[in-house]
Amino acid sequence: MGNEKLEWSIKNQKELLKTVVFTVNETTSISPDGKEGHYVVMDAPDWVIVIPEINGKFLMVKQWRHGNNSLSIEFPGGVINSGEAPENAARREMEEETGFKAGKLTYLGCANPNPALMKNRVHFFAAENLTESGKQNLDEDEYVEYMQIPVGEVYEKIGSEEYPHALMMAALMKYSVYKQR
Repeated sequence: MGNEKLEWSIKNQKELLKTVVFTVNETTSISPDGKEGHYVVMDAPDWVIVIPEINGKFLMVKQWRHGNNSLSIEFPGGVINSGEAPENAARREMEEETGFKAGKLTYLGCANPNPALMKNRVHFFAAENLTESGKQNLDEDEYVEYMQIPVGEVYEKIGSEEYPHALMMAALMKYSVYKQR
């Protein structure tokens, strides 16, 4: 089966909601056999997730997540600013959230967080040869505690109540493949 039997085309798009962090659009699309459908799509900037390892421990952050209404332990990361390269965003976010700099940053790939609903991508990086720069430099509305957690503990607990973020599982999988090479 060729792709032409699977691909839809966008007829038009209407903005439903615009926020500081994302825009929700209604997209009218045409199916391969000419049927019209209406779909809600979230458009947001790309993100980065950095997996920093130091002395057999992952450098991680704990922060409040409003969608889950709870604390979440995660790898450092955040939004890529307009015009910013993903690698620069990874370096910036890690230093802002943890106060550590990476001597070596390796691109591990990217993924779409949920292609059924979202347009953006998340870029994964491994951070090695870390040095402490001295302090966090958090955004005004960012309340983040960083910690060093043994690698094995993270592998055991990923997906638990303490580590609920599915993208962190994806990041850890990409990191595992990188470390096996």
